[in-house]
Amino acid sequence: MHSLRFTNEASSNGVVERDFMVGDVPGVLWSPAAGLEHAPLVLMGHGGGMHKKTPAQVARARDAVTQWGYNVAAIDAPGHGERPRTADDEQARLDLRQALTDGDHEGFKAVSIRFAISLAERAVPEWQATLDALQELPEIGSEAPIGYGGGISLGTAIGVPLTATDSRISAAIFGGGFFVYDEQLEAARRITVPIQFLLPWDDEHVDRQSGITLFDAFATQEKTLHANPGDHRTIRWIGLDNEFLPRHLGRPPAA
Repeated sequence: MHSLRFTNEASSNGVVERDFMVGDVPGVLWSPAAGLEHAPLVLMGHGGGMHKKTPAQVARARDAVTQWGYNVAAIDAPGHGERPRTADDEQARLDLRQALTDGDHEGFKAVSIRFAISLAERAVPEWQATLDALQELPEIGSEAPIGYGGGISLGTAIGVPLTATDSRISAAIFGGGFFVYDEQLEAARRITVPIQFLLPWDDEHVDRQSGITLFDAFATQEKTLHANPGDHRTIRWIGLDNEFLPRHLGRPPAA
């Protein structure tokens, strides 16, 4: 079992940002400067080709801290951000670019699915180890409610099997933007916690029916789908239920 080691700390506008390592996995924890104990913890997954500190992700994390008093954690997915790529990671990226150049949609889909499966198989245990380590922190502890706070495409490709596997997660925000496959649908059928699902309606790579099929597979009866215009990169986080996480995770008393 790996412990969490903080490597850097900065504070601004009521938010403390701490970089950390759990084993060889780099992450970041955003927390209220007020130091609220046992506040809910939101795990935030990033999109494919991105990293844990994209501007949009940092903005959402800071909003969750300042508006709700939450802790928010993110880690780099395998082969993303600060993490080295394996030879298979490099080959998958080359194959994806080649398929796009050739206009080979079926080839692009096949490589995308293989790559997503590989990343999820590696990332789910890493997220669970990170969550174990975060719960050892006195300001979080085992009592803090846990949510999965979103991430279109890869963030959901990893978040769905993670939520299906780890019973500590009690609510989740997911999104479309990736090809759905049998293993992913099977994981969705095991998820019974409340779900909010964001679907980019005009994704140029992934047919919207793929996202609708995944949404339909979630076993929970408390799920909402939010569809907005937007292609694969210009996702609109508007019209959402902004009280979704506070309603299911609660708020710390001093928030």
